[in-house]
Amino acid sequence: MIKSQDIKKGTCIRMDGKLYFCIDFLHVKPGKGNTIMRTTLKDVVSGRVLEKRFNIGEALEDVRVERRPYQYLYMEGEDYIFMNQETYDQIPIARDLITGVEYMKEGDVLDVVSDADTNTILYAEMPVKTILRVTHSEPGIKGDTATNTLKPATLETGVEIRVPLFIDEGELVQVDTRDGSYLARVKE
Repeated sequence: MIKSQDIKKGTCIRMDGKLYFCIDFLHVKPGKGNTIMRTTLKDVVSGRVLEKRFNIGEALEDVRVERRPYQYLYMEGEDYIFMNQETYDQIPIARDLITGVEYMKEGDVLDVVSDADTNTILYAEMPVKTILRVTHSEPGIKGDTATNTLKPATLETGVEIRVPLFIDEGELVQVDTRDGSYLARVKE
């Protein structure tokens, strides 16, 4: 159990039978009345974000979580098979528990967050930036570089993103896995 004033970013709490991560908090001292903690919580399972206020001194059930690096090996049925980088144990993780799954390729290392008490996987997340090869893209028109025009391009994982006109097939690009936006061209 922790007190509400001990909540920080990244703290995981159990509330109403669900697990929530604190993504933002604010210690508020109004002109009159009791001090409160205003928090923004994210549901681990559904990803839903909610605002919640707690009185100072209110007891909350905290959940001890562990972050470990796991390497993606292959897909088996509906599950993705990952290997623990420390113990070499292999575990299956369902697609809906992986953030940025459409940008994941074999050999990528993800952070897997699990409940330390029950050893259940809460979620796995891709690094914010990843490098992927363009497998298909329409050729850009020579001299048409005056504007910031984007064209569709298919990456090696099969996902389609928008890239600048000067990007050709076979080139490496850096992609933001949170929203699928093009970041930069990468030299080999």
